[in-house]
Amino acid sequence: MITSMLDKACLNNGVEMPWLGLGVWKAKDGNEVIHAVQTAIASGYRSIDTAAIYDNEAGVGKAINECGVPRDELFITTKLWNTDHGYKQTVDAFHKSLQKLGLDYLDLYLIHWPVKDKYKETWEAFLELHEQGKVRAIGVSNFQEHHLTELASFSGITPAVNQVELHPLMTQKPLLAFCQNRGIQIEAWSPLMRGQFLEHRLLIELAERHVKSPAQIILRWHLQNHVVSIPKSVTKQRIIENTNIFDFELSVEEMTSIDALNQNRRFGADPDSF
Repeated sequence: MITSMLDKACLNNGVEMPWLGLGVWKAKDGNEVIHAVQTAIASGYRSIDTAAIYDNEAGVGKAINECGVPRDELFITTKLWNTDHGYKQTVDAFHKSLQKLGLDYLDLYLIHWPVKDKYKETWEAFLELHEQGKVRAIGVSNFQEHHLTELASFSGITPAVNQVELHPLMTQKPLLAFCQNRGIQIEAWSPLMRGQFLEHRLLIELAERHVKSPAQIILRWHLQNHVVSIPKSVTKQRIIENTNIFDFELSVEEMTSIDALNQNRRFGADPDSF
């Protein structure tokens, strides 16, 4: 059972990853992202998720290097953007991200999107970076079942993580089961439906029942589904609030009722047509 911020998911290569992290999508580079990351780390977060396309890796790196927490206690993720696919381009992009972050290694490096006919060579570069010890775990983002099947057809190495859009309106149950059966950890981006949860009376009622916020109910639902989540916020109060999800539990009936909200509704792009 997941009971605290210190609990971690064990990835398929033995690396441990926090169940709750901070996402920094759309956080402005400079003071905004620095303050968000430092607030998160001071509040107990140890996982920070960024990406090359977010254009805030430098700010994230500054916050990490000034936070006072030893590097080996942190779990840092960034992602390869679509225009950098290919073996050499991937290696170059990786080192550029590492330089911006001011780090010697990454904990997790992800292919951001499954660019058609591109990710085979890219994955080969990922495998080499992993073998060289420059990244502790490698994975993908926004990969559907058929993308993962294709990846498996030319590689004996299964991704450690698949980061996808997942929330009560997009529960991704088939993909979740597919990945769990293959030892791939699912991680949710936009786990809070980009703030749309206030439109759903069930979530408000559950929040009132447990004396929690609707956001905390959703994050608890993720935890009990064994999904890693990275809610994005730059607001101190919300960053702290999102950590207070370990002192209650949703019943089987409550979990099922949240599952029933599913509409297969995406707030982001469809990986098959992005």
